[in-house]
Amino acid sequence: MSHVDVVVNKPWGHEYLAYENEHVGLWYLFIKKGERTSLHCHPKKNTGLVLLKGNVKTSFLNGSIEMSSLNKTMIRRGLFHSTLGLADDGSHVFEIETPKDKGDLVRLEDSYGRKLSPYEGKNKERPKDDNCIWIEDPPSGQNHYYNFCDCKILAESILQKESLYDREDSDIFIFLRGGIVSDKGDPIAQPGDVLNGATLDRLSRVFEITDEIVLLSISPEHIGGSGYGCP
Repeated sequence: MSHVDVVVNKPWGHEYLAYENEHVGLWYLFIKKGERTSLHCHPKKNTGLVLLKGNVKTSFLNGSIEMSSLNKTMIRRGLFHSTLGLADDGSHVFEIETPKDKGDLVRLEDSYGRKLSPYEGKNKERPKDDNCIWIEDPPSGQNHYYNFCDCKILAESILQKESLYDREDSDIFIFLRGGIVSDKGDPIAQPGDVLNGATLDRLSRVFEITDEIVLLSISPEHIGGSGYGCP
């Protein structure tokens, strides 16, 4: 089932697909204050969460973490988690899944009676509007810029690993294609992985990169490019 052109309504807010390729799906989530996603896991996929704007609390079976703007966390497959919106005007999140599979969902608890239900069907969908961001792969060696939710979002085609050096420590980086590999070709950072600038710099100085990387960088500044609202 394709979700490219639709917004999926949720009892806690809504979500939609903002980018996809054969490796990953990147989703935008809006979580209303006081509402939470189900306590769920993904048995087959890993998930990265990046908070673009607002505040959330992500809880696990043992413990929880609170995140504010441009915080991140990686959630391994099989780890139960639930995210609660804390911001008065809602919280805005990027969620990247690897591999892409919205049907890979097991709910343990749910505040809205969906514990035994699969992912939402067509009756919960509505068409996207002009505020919905859609990220394109840039041409080789070029970049695409977007403004969204008080963030500068840059889709970069990386051909030389020196381009990964000296990034801002506070910025967030998501691998969409390609990655960093060992001298034996084993993946060190691969599609779906979420890193900060310090980690990206340290790894890229030691290891090699694939022939081409598509990297999504997220920072708080505004810059020229396609502008989107923060619905």
